Amino acid sequence: MEIIETVQEMRQRSEALRLDGQTIAFVPTMGFLHEGHLELMRAGKKHAGKLIISVFVNPTQFGPGEDLDQYPRDTEGDLEKAHNVGVDIVFMPSAAEMYPEESETRVRVENLPRHLCGLSRPGHFDGVATVVAKLFNITKPHVAVFGQKDYQQLAVISRMVMDLNMDIQILGVPTVREPDGLAMSSRNSYLRPEERRSALSLRKSIDLAGALFRGGEKKAKAIKDEIQSLVLSHPFTEIDYIALCDPVTLDDVEVLGHENLLALAVRVGKTRLIDNCLLREGRD
Repeated sequence: MEIIETVQEMRQRSEALRLDGQTIAFVPTMGFLHEGHLELMRAGKKHAGKLIISVFVNPTQFGPGEDLDQYPRDTEGDLEKAHNVGVDIVFMPSAAEMYPEESETRVRVENLPRHLCGLSRPGHFDGVATVVAKLFNITKPHVAVFGQKDYQQLAVISRMVMDLNMDIQILGVPTVREPDGLAMSSRNSYLRPEERRSALSLRKSIDLAGALFRGGEKKAKAIKDEIQSLVLSHPFTEIDYIALCDPVTLDDVEVLGHENLLALAVRVGKTRLIDNCLLREGRD
């Protein structure tokens, strides 16, 4: 497994792979790898001959007062896990390498960030789109893999790739969960044991919404009210948003149709957690 730290070397290596006829899969991460990340890497290996990942905590997607400095890091553990899953190249640039002082350009998707997490994290998705566009240009992948747990991020990246005519296939992988149902996230490590039990209210909310939808409830407000009651019945919880929306535009819906996105963001103690599911007619 190669470890590359500079943009120039990574670009040259990727170009050499392409000239050699290799296909490249790419998984961007911020490190502190868990099973969810590894599942993305396994999916990447199925779709290409070479697998590149990045480990880079991107400062431009953190807002004032967010957890950039506290974001968990484990370089040694990340490299061991990447090696064990069969990663070919790990790109580990510094912030100065990715954002030289003279850097002025940012990438912005207009409408999708005006929903869900974008409402409480202004500028977040500009940072995400910018760093992913840069990483795509550096690693030159044929396919890039993202988790559906970060549904809005996946939507933003897919729109960016389509609008900018990037010749990259975007692959979404279903959410990987802990045995107790909590969606895997690096931020789960922040939770105290008593908070961890309350964090399960997100998965319980998904199950509740599915049961209500299958039972014939189509009014978004009725479902959201039930979810709100469930979440707030758990200690340490504070709701950022409960949204039922169109899975393509992310616009809110009042009456559920054939396919609908349920998205949640809940603070449990000081930890902000997200989760989502698609509610589809005819789905068990």
